[in-house]
Amino acid sequence: MLFYLTDDDEAVRSMLAQIIEDGGLGEVAGEAEDGSLLDGNMLNMLNIDILLIDLLMPIQDGLETIRQIKPLFNGKIIMISQVESKELIGEAYSLGSEYYITKPINRIEVMAVIQKVIERIRLEKSIQDIHKSLNSVLNLDNPQDKQQKSFNGKNIRISGHVLLSELGIAGENGSKDLLDMLDYLYQNEQVQALNQGIPTLKEIFVYLAQKRLGNSATESELKKEIKASEQRVRRAIYQSLNHLASLGLADFSNWKFETYASKFFDFTSVRKKMTEIKNGSTPSTSLTRINTKKFIQVLYFEAQRVHSDSQ
Repeated sequence: MLFYLTDDDEAVRSMLAQIIEDGGLGEVAGEAEDGSLLDGNMLNMLNIDILLIDLLMPIQDGLETIRQIKPLFNGKIIMISQVESKELIGEAYSLGSEYYITKPINRIEVMAVIQKVIERIRLEKSIQDIHKSLNSVLNLDNPQDKQQKSFNGKNIRISGHVLLSELGIAGENGSKDLLDMLDYLYQNEQVQALNQGIPTLKEIFVYLAQKRLGNSATESELKKEIKASEQRVRRAIYQSLNHLASLGLADFSNWKFETYASKFFDFTSVRKKMTEIKNGSTPSTSLTRINTKKFIQVLYFEAQRVHSDSQ
């Protein structure tokens, strides 16, 4: 089972992850500190089976988040909160939450609730398998009725958000810049098919600045926005390097580290960052070699792959 944890308290997320993984219940595939960072399609692309979400969060609470993602999200939802209001709990159930876990977190309660949800998932899967078998025997499936999802601008942005989450930077300021870049590269590919490779960084940042400021922006305003965008993107990429290096330091066989570290970054940069973290030395972003263009290019092609794998 794959889990996604959403709680503004990092200690709670850490505790839940430990209970889930130490208890052999499954693997935590992603985390978020607020409901505003969640998207139903993103969770589906990550193949999330169970979402654990806090009721009260600073920007977007659990109830509002469920309202937004439930029409799209295929998995199960477990609400978590120290609030014991019957009205709020009742609303959570009516919106689609499967069970309710109270704070402070109790290991026995968490395991018992999750095991019940897992049993329900397995039961539903068994029923679905029976239906598929019957349809196959009775030839009820009509291949012509199946519609293939086309890859479009919306897909590239959703896939990109999934990747940014796995790279540990979905909540960074530069994440929106990176998603806007994916939009631009997709549009550019429709016209030129990227025959001459990815556009220059200057072209990309000019596009972002013009998109945000509009055609009436002065040259001075454009330059200021371009510089700010470059800084946001660089900080986000650096944070991704730090995130992957931390994962590799904790477990060199971590699947995210193995899958993404060598794709998005030069091996020497990753090793240097791991050494910095291990020795507790003060990091220096100015001395760390980051290839921004490579990161953006890999992000685009990986977003295409994520979409293809989800079909």
